[in-house]
Amino acid sequence: MINALDDTLMTLFKREFPQALTEQVHVSFATPDDQFPPQSVTLPAIDLFLYDIRENLELRNNEVYLERRSDGSSTKIQAPVRIDFSYLITAWPSPNVPDPEEDEHRLLGEAMRVLLRHRTIPEEFLQGPLAGQQPPLPVSSLQPGRLQSMGEFWQALGGKPKAALNYQITVSVEVAAAEDVQLVTDKLLKIRMEKGAAS
Repeated sequence: MINALDDTLMTLFKREFPQALTEQVHVSFATPDDQFPPQSVTLPAIDLFLYDIRENLELRNNEVYLERRSDGSSTKIQAPVRIDFSYLITAWPSPNVPDPEEDEHRLLGEAMRVLLRHRTIPEEFLQGPLAGQQPPLPVSSLQPGRLQSMGEFWQALGGKPKAALNYQITVSVEVAAAEDVQLVTDKLLKIRMEKGAAS
């Protein structure tokens, strides 16, 4: 599930970035610590660090639904659990540019434009088990994140503070297998005559 979400976000950026950036910018999911970038990542890069996963209690639904099929059988389906995935997005310029800070801000600005363009993840970007999810995956861009203190966050990672975007996606996760059930379609009524009853 998480790999499919990462693949979905990578597809979103690769298709929505301007073509010049798509050819140059690497999309990473590594920890943005003082060792960034890892050997597998070349700069410039957009880094999407998944830092928090939790159930969305506001969207909790304990309903059980019956899905009737044309052959008369039915399936009992439990409502999926809604999970919030929170990403911290940072931009990492090439070390060869004359003004790295300016290039970092340019990259982060382009990433912001991509994220703000969609209130839900469009179907054509969804990968693996995320494809076809209903309702569509809602997102929250540039809202306060789950981190209590950005200063403490960067200090814990051992790196220097950087400008960053918060991005949250809510995904439906099926946790219970569908169960076939037999519905009552006929009613049998039995009448018993008591002894001594009037005829």
